[in-house]
Amino acid sequence: MNRKSKEPSFGEELAQSQVSRRKFLHFSGLAGVSVLAIGSMTGIQGCKKDDTTNNNDGINLGSGDVGILNYAYALEQLEAAFYTQVIQSQYSGITAAETSYLTDIRDHEIAHREFFKTALGTKAIQALEVDFSSINFGTRASVLATAKAFEDLGVSAYNGAGKLLTDANYLLVAGKIVSVEARHAALIRELLSPNSFAANDVVDANGLDKARTPGEVLSIAGTYLKSKLNASNLPTS
Repeated sequence: MNRKSKEPSFGEELAQSQVSRRKFLHFSGLAGVSVLAIGSMTGIQGCKKDDTTNNNDGINLGSGDVGILNYAYALEQLEAAFYTQVIQSQYSGITAAETSYLTDIRDHEIAHREFFKTALGTKAIQALEVDFSSINFGTRASVLATAKAFEDLGVSAYNGAGKLLTDANYLLVAGKIVSVEARHAALIRELLSPNSFAANDVVDANGLDKARTPGEVLSIAGTYLKSKLNASNLPTS
């Protein structure tokens, strides 16, 4: 008896890619609970097959939870590309300790990027083109100042996007990733200026980190991207 073929659901695609994704989950601290949570997902409502197409308005991130995950994926692509360049063209006077720290951060960001790419499967946006022409990779001051800006931006992005996720499993994973991003931010700040890891420009009087909306984040990140992103379908509340 012939059966009609049907397109696998988003959850089925995630389950099918479980093995290839495991090494990224383990490396980036997303193993255990996250494997179980993501592997058990049954799909996401509200994201059509052509939600993430590329047109004159830019690369459409999509809608619903898929859109937010693509938004995070875009930011992780940017950070991974930056730290890869930092290690490939190390600045003058870089110490062995700084090389080790920045290499670890690079590897974390690559793991985060690959996690989102594999998890999203066919719903992932394309690889983005970056524009780092404003960064002087030959000087410590330029590299660390940019790293500080990227890490602070990343933390505020996850903080602002958390409330937009509808699936608690996704929120769990986002929480695990943002905690790593916050460690990065604290380290970079200490390299630049001791005792600035939780300065009042990022942590308020209530001990809470800054949060930014996707629109605010992409406006800043766009400076470093050749690819244009379209976030018009992202949830706002």
